Amino acid sequence: MSEHRNIFKSAGVVSIFTLLSRILGFIRDVVIAGSFGTQAAAQAFVVAFRIPNTLRHLIGEGAANSAVIPVLSEYLGKDNKEEFWRLSGILLNILSVILVCITILGITFAPFIVRIIAFGFCDDPAKLALTVKLTRIMFSFIFFIGLTAYVMGVLNTLKNFAASAAGSCLLNITMIVFGVYFCKYYAEPIVGMAYAVLIGGFLQLAVQIPVLIKKGFRIRRPLEFRHPELKRIGALLFPRMVGSSIYQLNVFVDTMFGSLGRIVGEGTIAALYYANRLIQFPTAIFGIAITTATLPTMSEQAVNGEMDKLKDTLIVSIRTLVFLLVPSTIGLFVLAQPIIHVLFEHGEFDAGSTYITALALMAYCFGIFAYSGARLVTSCFYALKDTRTPVKITFVCLIINIILNYALMWQLKIAGIALATSISSFANFLMLVYVLRKRLGPLGFKKVIGTLIPVTLASIIMGLVCWDVYYYFLRLLPAIISLVSALLSGTLVFAAICWRLGLFKVLKKIKLSK
Repeated sequence: MSEHRNIFKSAGVVSIFTLLSRILGFIRDVVIAGSFGTQAAAQAFVVAFRIPNTLRHLIGEGAANSAVIPVLSEYLGKDNKEEFWRLSGILLNILSVILVCITILGITFAPFIVRIIAFGFCDDPAKLALTVKLTRIMFSFIFFIGLTAYVMGVLNTLKNFAASAAGSCLLNITMIVFGVYFCKYYAEPIVGMAYAVLIGGFLQLAVQIPVLIKKGFRIRRPLEFRHPELKRIGALLFPRMVGSSIYQLNVFVDTMFGSLGRIVGEGTIAALYYANRLIQFPTAIFGIAITTATLPTMSEQAVNGEMDKLKDTLIVSIRTLVFLLVPSTIGLFVLAQPIIHVLFEHGEFDAGSTYITALALMAYCFGIFAYSGARLVTSCFYALKDTRTPVKITFVCLIINIILNYALMWQLKIAGIALATSISSFANFLMLVYVLRKRLGPLGFKKVIGTLIPVTLASIIMGLVCWDVYYYFLRLLPAIISLVSALLSGTLVFAAICWRLGLFKVLKKIKLSK
């Protein structure tokens, strides 16, 4: 009971700062959309930013949250703080060298990388040249954000979540300030946004350093690069990075197919980006927050051989995701067009941009729960020191995504690309659960179904209310007031149904169950 309470308390801290970061992220995206719409500059920026950002998930966050936490948790479990900090310092030294090398290689081979990732841009030399230029500017972002993710992993191992979660706001603040005040002074305004990314990455790292030092971190002289655990960590690192980044790799595939403007339509890459940003709102506030808070606990339970407790922690977290993400999914699906219209449709972002972005958002909605659930189950595998299974499933799902992208984009255009990602995310989640059940035995998914059915029914009714309220008030009031009215009405209806069905009591029991 105490462990579950700590998990939800930590998840609450992460959720609050993540919510603030996502709100700032929306403001940032509104600034970008208003300035650049879905035109060539926006598409070039999205592709250029996607490259180091995806590497961040593979090298930075993949390593920190999937490899660093379980390994370092062992030393905390043995109450060996001295060795904990020594290993932390050695990992920092090695990661710094790796990130410097990757940054140099990325800047050097930027033209080649862009031609692979966005091969459709080769038909437009001006767009290709701009994308290469932005890629070279932003590639150093991987160094700062990679170290940021590492520091986050160490602090999360120590059950300190606030500093890392708060630091994520700084990137968005920097980009908003540049977008509003400084970009206009550049010959190519989008270049200013690229420099904002670089500065924001540095600030995210800088804000966490004082907290890390306060916890006990010190730079050791001389610098060490050897430790008995490194061989084991090295053997685990690559599969952990790949296995924890299935969604980002799928988005990368979307970018590649989205660059084929002559087939899927112009502006597809930028529209996919804006839609994906909206999808990340519930998955980050609820999904990533719960996963981040749960991983250290599952790692400790696995180290102590408490498999029943580990399975219970997993099912508790999945049931909570159902309660939070199913209504989020239906709400976003029903109000996709109004949300895009209110948030983004101004300046260079016209009605056509709203239409294609809304289509992408509706298709992405089908994968919201699957993405968060897969991330959570993957973390359970990592806690069990099983890195191969998630990697195998990851590659299978990547192949599924590629095949579906090609099959669906001809008829469904942008919606087909987004739908392919959602389907592959569901395949990933189901395969992970199937294999984990074979390994650990029954996981208790009857409890999940018992939560899923009433929550889904309540969410469908909520969605119908949102639709009716929005289009009723739209005849009388501005779109933004109609949208807010629809969201508030839907939330109240969902809460009332949950109260009537006793779902809040169920949720309370979930949190307090042993």
